[in-house]
Amino acid sequence: MAYMINDECISCGACEPECPNLAISEGETIYIVDADKCTECVGSFETQQCVEICPVDACVPDPEHEESREKLLEKWQQLHPGEEPK
Repeated sequence: MAYMINDECISCGACEPECPNLAISEGETIYIVDADKCTECVGSFETQQCVEICPVDACVPDPEHEESREKLLEKWQQLHPGEEPK
């Protein structure tokens, strides 16, 4: 499942550089996650980096984008061709 950033976001920008897939960008009022690029950090890290760095716990699972670990890894491989997952 992809993550999303909820209205608790204070637009600090801490999450954006932590995303290994460049899935996070600045929106009009809060940061947003591109569900097509979010792999929950599967393939890159053991934990979700946006969740780890967010000072207000605004990064949460997006119930509209549920995906299996296998699907997330497949998406990661498409985003990082030629690389080996960690």
